[in-house]
Formats: sequence, C-alpha cells, structure tokens
Amino acid sequence: MKACDALTRETGAGRVQRGGRPPIFAFWHGRILAATLYFRDRGIIVITSENFDGEWIARVIRRFGYGTARGSSSRGGVRALVQLRRDMAEGHPAAFTVDGPRGPARVAQPGALWLAGATGNPIVPFHIEAASYWNARSWDRHQIPRPGSALAIAIGAPIYVNATDDETIESERQVLERSLGRLEEQAKMRLEGGH
Repeated sequence: MKACDALTRETGAGRVQRGGRPPIFAFWHGRILAATLYFRDRGIIVITSENFDGEWIARVIRRFGYGTARGSSSRGGVRALVQLRRDMAEGHPAAFTVDGPRGPARVAQPGALWLAGATGNPIVPFHIEAASYWNARSWDRHQIPRPGSALAIAIGAPIYVNATDDETIESERQVLERSLGRLEEQAKMRLEGGH
C-alpha cells in the first residue's frame, strides 16, 4: 500500500490521462513533497537542474519511479524541454512545478505551456494539500505534510495550448494560474469535509 493511499481524498482523478495522450502535470513548487509521493511509480519525467543539487535530487526522485530531464530556466532549459518532448513522444507523462525553481511563488512560468503547444499534449493542473503540515522558510513556503496527515488532491480539466507564440502562451499562462487557484480552494474544501 502506498503511504498516502488511505489518507487521500481526490477529485478529478479521471482527468489524468484521457484520449491516450500523456499529460503534462502542472502544480506549484510548494507542494513537491506530497505530489512526489502521490504520483510516484508512474514514469513521469521531471526537470532537475544541472548543478550538484539537481544531481542529488535526480538520484532521489528516480527511487520514486520518476525520470529526469536535466536543465532549468536559468541553464539548460531548452535542452531539457527538447528531451521532454522526446520522452512524451515515447508515451511518458511530464510534470512541472510551474513557478519553480526560484519563483516568484504562484506565478506560472512558460515552460509547461510551450511544451503543451509544441506537442499537443494537454496540461493537467492539480493542487495537493495536507490537513496538517509544517511550512519551510523558503520562497515557496513549501508544505511538509505531518506524518499521518490527510491529503486532498484536486485535478483540473485539461488545458490545450494550440500554438507557441508569445500571445497564446501568455493567455494560457493566465488560464493555468486561475485554474490552480480554483483547485487549491477545492482541495482545502475537501479537507474541511466539503465537496
């Protein structure tokens, strides 16, 4: 049994992969820990930086069943996106912390949107929230679920990006941010016992 199986309340889980196209999962950087546990062992490809920290993270995350594309928004990002495009063509889903790796918090960057426009694969936004947690003193106020805490995940409707021009990317970036805001509210409501 997975660590969060008995503790998770989900909504929208049927949206994860429709129509046979691997999704591009999109979520806020501050929820990496819970998301890593929830989505483990699904062959999802994530970007990790090319520095020492990125190497360490890549080794750890592979133990949870993830693949990696090396690069970041500041170095090697184009190479990582090209690798992700190849991985998705082979049938692997991808995941992005859309406000990472440095923020600002809850401001989506264009990488996931560009990849969606270039591949035709849908972005599937989600938010995962813990009922009981600690917050790290970091730019993203990273949420660390306390042991045994209930988790709620809200998975949104797919977002299709039909081009990679600046205007389209910016328009869909705003759609993605609004969707993530609504999903956060939904996940919190589920923890409070609402629907």
